[in-house]
Parts: sequence; C-alpha cells; structure tokens
Amino acid sequence: MIQPSFSRKVTITHMLAKLLIVSLSLLPLTLPVVAQERRDHERARAALEAGQIRPLSDLLAEVERRFRGRVIEAELERDDTQWLYELKILPPNGRVFIVELDAATGALVRSRGPVQERPQGEAQPRPPIR
Repeated sequence: MIQPSFSRKVTITHMLAKLLIVSLSLLPLTLPVVAQERRDHERARAALEAGQIRPLSDLLAEVERRFRGRVIEAELERDDTQWLYELKILPPNGRVFIVELDAATGALVRSRGPVQERPQGEAQPRPPIR
C-alpha cells in the first residue's frame, strides 16, 4: 500500500480548511432568507386564521376539477392589495401552465401558458392506487 506523502496531507488539510472558511463566510448570506421565509409563513398562517385566505387544500380540489393536469407547485404571494395562490399545473401534454387565483375567493386572476380547462362533464382521472 502506498502511503501519501507529508506534503500531500498538508495540501488536503489546507484545502479543507479553506472550504470550511468559505462555507462559514457564506452562512450570514443565508440567514436573511431563512428569516424571510419564516415571516412569510407566519403572515400566511395569520391570514388563514383571520379568514383573509382560503385553505390551499380547498382550492386544489377546485383546480383539479376545473383544469386538466396535476398541480406540481403552489406558492402563496402577497400582491399590493390581495393574497394570490400561484399554481403550476402539468397537463397530460407536458406543457406546464400557471394560474393565479385570488386566495380569498378562488377566482382566476390571470393565467400564463397553454391553459387546459376541462369541458363540462369530463370526468377527472382517478389518482393512482398506492
């Protein structure tokens, strides 16, 4: 078995020390993001408890009845005057579209991309059995 030379051990240790210093120096940059996410979460919870927004689970059921596809991402955002749910939907054709709903009423505010609404009477596909 070949033993690493002393200079190689020092070089690896030196590189690991530099990596640790760089990692620690970046930590303060991530803390404001975490704090902002916590505040956003608390604001969203307060809005739900105050009745300013509807639960996302209620709106997801409505969205799946109205549009073809599955919701793959959901975000709650505060616009100047209202709360909005932004939902990314993946339809069977694979071309993602986005709908923004008024979080208080569930009304469609705007959409982007190739929106696919279900015709009246079209049945929803059953979810896969797990």
